[in-house]
Amino acid sequence: MPRLVLLRHGESAWNRENLFTGWVDVDLSPAGEEEARRAGVLVAEEEGLEPDVVFTSVLTRAVRSANLALAAAGRSYLPVYRHWRLNERHYGALQGLDKKKVSAEHGPEQLALWRRSYDVPPPPVSLEDPNPPRHDPRYAGVPRNALPASECLADVVRRLLPYWEDAIAPQLMAGRTAFVVAHGNSLRALVKHLESIADDEIAGLDIPTGIPRLYELDADLAVRSARYLGDPEAAEAAAEAVRRQAG
Repeated sequence: MPRLVLLRHGESAWNRENLFTGWVDVDLSPAGEEEARRAGVLVAEEEGLEPDVVFTSVLTRAVRSANLALAAAGRSYLPVYRHWRLNERHYGALQGLDKKKVSAEHGPEQLALWRRSYDVPPPPVSLEDPNPPRHDPRYAGVPRNALPASECLADVVRRLLPYWEDAIAPQLMAGRTAFVVAHGNSLRALVKHLESIADDEIAGLDIPTGIPRLYELDADLAVRSARYLGDPEAAEAAAEAVRRQAG
């Protein structure tokens, strides 16, 4: 039975400060480091899962969460594949801004549209932005027209699914247990695909940091069961905390 474990990286420094992060390469907070370690313990010790292969984005908070979780699980030797298609959604001009201040300036309805609608992206990042992806060496091999200046969730679905189909799904089809450590919106995009969530319903999905979600799949990779590991009430409380971030 193919099994898939999804993990949103542990709390980052900008999660703690309630800032839009997107493609900005922010590290984990101390609390986020501990969340990642606990996730590894949940996977290996409490559930007895043995991942065979690991996938992460190229952003530090996901890379370090994977490393810390694997170390806690005693599986640091596993092969790890990193790809920009698993990156967080690019929040455009909102990156670095406080979510509550954006709500106060533009109104909660506009914020909700930028933050949660399926197909409305935030304003794009300015061409004068000092840190566009095209100047980052981790994207040196990516065609410039593939690098976003802003994304809605529909954009994330479109850029993530080819990687799912070409890299992750074949591992699952071979009967392996895959461990994907990524971000709130790249995982929302993947969950939308796995669970066939409608475009107008995906806004209600919140993914907590640091709590693994286990999928048991059939031979065609259809979902047989899905649940968060550990205390379900703790997972719901953590998801609710994500919902409250914009005030």
